[in-house]
Formats: sequence, C-alpha cells, structure tokens
Amino acid sequence: MYLNKKICVIIPAYNEEQLIVDTLNSIPTYIDRIYVIDDGSVDGTYDIIIATAEKRNSIIPIQHIKNSGVGAAIISGYRKSLEDEMDISVVMGGDNQMDPQYIPKLIEPIIEGKADYTKGNRLHNKGYTKGMSSWRLLGNSILTLLTKFSSGYWNIMDPQNGYTAISKKALETINLDSIYAKYGYCNDILAKLNVYNFNVMDISIPARYGNERSKIKYYSYILKVSWLLMKNFFWRIKTKYVFINLNPISHSREVALKPSENSREC
Repeated sequence: MYLNKKICVIIPAYNEEQLIVDTLNSIPTYIDRIYVIDDGSVDGTYDIIIATAEKRNSIIPIQHIKNSGVGAAIISGYRKSLEDEMDISVVMGGDNQMDPQYIPKLIEPIIEGKADYTKGNRLHNKGYTKGMSSWRLLGNSILTLLTKFSSGYWNIMDPQNGYTAISKKALETINLDSIYAKYGYCNDILAKLNVYNFNVMDISIPARYGNERSKIKYYSYILKVSWLLMKNFFWRIKTKYVFINLNPISHSREVALKPSENSREC
C-alpha cells in the first residue's frame, strides 16, 4: 500500500518479449497488484509474463487470445482493478519507456483529493522530449490542440501520454464499454471524464526512449484520432449540457461530482 491506499499498475503488452521483464522488475514493491495484459502477442511475451509472475505474487497475468488494441487491454486491467477494489489504477506501457520512480507524482494528487485523473506531460520542458522523433512531436502537437477542443480540458498537454493514474471513483462512474479500443483511448477517456466534471491534472514527466520501436503508424493514427475527437466534441456537448443538465435525476449526480475550485476542466 501507499499512504494507506491500494495501488495497482496496469501494463498492456503486445509483442514485448524483449522489454517486458525489465518493465515488470522495475515496478516498486509498494504496488499491490500488477495486471499485465498480453494483447494477443505472437511472440513469447505471455510465456515470459507467466514465468515472471511465478516469482512475484502481485503480478496477475491476463491474456487476450486475439489482438484487440491497447485501449481494450487497459480496459481489461481497469475491470480487474475494480473487481479487486483498488483505490488508484496506474497505467504504464510494456516497453519500459515509463520510469516507475514517477508513480508517486501521479498518485499523490489523487490521494490528496486534488485530482481524479493524472497524466504525464513530456511537452512541459524541451529537455523532456529528448529521443522523441520530429514526426511524433508534430503529431502530438496537432492532437494536443484537437484534444483541448474535444475534451474541454484546456490546460492539458501531451494527451497521447499513456502514463496515467485514475481514481476508483472515476472508474466506477465512466462507461468503460464506450472507451476507444485502439491507440487514441487516452484522448477519448478525457471526454468521458469531463462529462462528470472530474479533475484532470498534468504531471511533468520526461520521455524515456531506448531500443523499442513504436507500433503506431502516425499518418493513419492522426486521421483516425482526429475523427474520433471531432465526434467526441459533439457527444460531450450533447451529453453534458443537454442530457445531464436537463435531467433532474442526472443533475443530482453531477452536483455530487462537482469539482473543487482547483479544477482544470472548463
């Protein structure tokens, strides 16, 4: 436990046999559960996860027989987190890009009641983008602007950053079935959080790149996510300002979830 809270780490993994062991071995001992979701890998990733789990009881292997997408893998982890009544769920990649020493920076604002969802931000400092390709940086900048409009969180940056933490309360509230299953889930979830006035906070965390290769095809990725963000904008406006605000039953729920004065949502 960390400050009397049950913390889990969710790790989606697809063909990560070279890096998954280093990722798992780096997770701090105060983490109560480590849900590792093999998303239909065709290499030895799942066998390595099983072997590593035999040495550490907190590792819970989950396997998707068919590759369903990183978003779908994370949702499987979220469901298991709720089942096991974890207080905070942290998401890290299986490629060892996310340094676990920053987990406290992500979870402490949630423990202190300052945020419901925290996410890494590599764009806060020029030095934090070291190792990020120019194409990746350009695409990130474009999607950052589009995500601001789509989600309504105008102060967020680097929405593609998958290093995140979310409270149990937020997970119980949003519709997990509706979250985008592929890359772009991290942009999509922001709109869901905004509808219920959850506080989202950026945490400055540097990028850490090594020998891994990105599985994202940037051109098609940007087009698909841009379309998703446009649809989310209209869905958010309709759901939040028409269905919820004009529904007396839903309105009472919204008041209960009203953010504090430090909210970063608008």
